Amino acid sequence: MPKYLLQVSYTTEGIKGLTKDGGTKRQAAAKALVESLGGKLEAFYFAFGENDVIAIVDLPDAIAAAAASLAIGATGAVNGNTTVLLTPDEMDRAAKKSPTYTPPGR
Repeated sequence: MPKYLLQVSYTTEGIKGLTKDGGTKRQAAAKALVESLGGKLEAFYFAFGENDVIAIVDLPDAIAAAAASLAIGATGAVNGNTTVLLTPDEMDRAAKKSPTYTPPGR
């Protein structure tokens, strides 16, 4: 199952909700979201800096990842980025492909 890195930053509204509900409730909400899409929450951490939450999730496909992103973003409580993660084996298989590509200006 594909893995995705979710990087989330809370808006002011989101911070107020986190302060009210606490961290474990936010983790439970993330787990419920991912599981409702047929996935699994592998890791969930709060962080200092540019991102307030870092999560790694398994989701069935890019459609499920997009649905999660839409559901989260529509609340207005967070801003986030979703990154596809590849295993070393997947990168090996990608490196063995022979795509045809012409760079711009050539």
